[in-house]
Amino acid sequence: MATDPLAGITVLDLTNVLAGPFACHQLAHLGADVIKVEAVGRGDLARNLGADPDLSARNMGISFLAQNAGKRSLTLNLKDRRGKEALRRLVRRADVLVENFRPGVMDRLGLGYDVLKAENPALIYCAISGFGQTGPWAARPAYDQIVQGVSGVMSVTGNADGTPTRVGYPLADTVGGLTAAMTICAALNATPRGAFIDVPMVDAVLATMGWVVSNHLIGGVTPERQGNENPTSAPSGAFQCADGLLNIAANKDEQWHLLARHLGRTDLLTTPDFATREDRKRNRLRLHAELETVLTTRPAEAWADELNAIGVPAGAVMSVPDILAHPQVTSRDLLARFIDTPGVDRPIDVMRIGALIDGARPSVASSPPALGADSDAILHDLGYTSDEIATLRAEGVT
Repeated sequence: MATDPLAGITVLDLTNVLAGPFACHQLAHLGADVIKVEAVGRGDLARNLGADPDLSARNMGISFLAQNAGKRSLTLNLKDRRGKEALRRLVRRADVLVENFRPGVMDRLGLGYDVLKAENPALIYCAISGFGQTGPWAARPAYDQIVQGVSGVMSVTGNADGTPTRVGYPLADTVGGLTAAMTICAALNATPRGAFIDVPMVDAVLATMGWVVSNHLIGGVTPERQGNENPTSAPSGAFQCADGLLNIAANKDEQWHLLARHLGRTDLLTTPDFATREDRKRNRLRLHAELETVLTTRPAEAWADELNAIGVPAGAVMSVPDILAHPQVTSRDLLARFIDTPGVDRPIDVMRIGALIDGARPSVASSPPALGADSDAILHDLGYTSDEIATLRAEGVT
């Protein structure tokens, strides 16, 4: 089917927490068979994370539920020679392996790329890390906020007179995961197959900062915090209305003219300080205050409807609950509901991926798996007998 472009592809997901699981989450929704290989007894750390302590105690934390639907869970002790052999058997049949250990961990386990490539020369091996497999920071542990800080993201986020601020969700992990998924899909299209993919989260984030970085490299401008103001144009930013903030992006001269006329402030069009884009940028705070004298008289959504209708891009600043409940989201099949999830005593709603193919949203059929739920079936498929599996289980290999 068009919504299952990766049907027939097997992905081994050896990852934890967010960047790696998110990458494999994209691949699962696109039709890949994703086998999540987890540590015996504890599994992905995300199983114990999230806003509901009870679910975390059941090894089905919300952080895990968010990005593991459609995967199968196999537990293996990769420090045991028998666990290593089971992984090698999996590799012989797999197309992709994704891991996000610190550089060198898989080599120390005797399961590095060179070893696994010998088992399957066509294997696409993707290593996600904070800083990459080489370089002076390669061995550093990396979490999302660390990467946001060192990449410069925090230095350009927040108000000009305040301190650097982290983006309010795990931006670096998510961008790293998307970069990994994109590169894996490209590698799957190569002939012959087989590659080692090195995805550093800091590189992935920097690659998305093209305008900011280029303003420095090409324009000689040191990027600074601009708050809610768009540094490339004015009026373009978040404006106070009667009930909250409204984003307006009047980036073109014609949009600026339409905005001023609609607000009844044609006097601003003949003010020399606002005559050109560069004039408006230099005097953006004065312009901002002038526009708010009108915008504060009515609700943000009312202004948004009117301004969009005349060709001025605008949108209210909404809460997460508000946008999730809005028809723009609810009518487009972005959320998936699972009624029966192991270890969860209520239905759960989780995100599908952010794209449609031929008008249909790619999706998975199964809920996030309990730890090791598919171990027996996967091991049987690898050729292990029931007695062998029983022994592996009794001895903590699975």
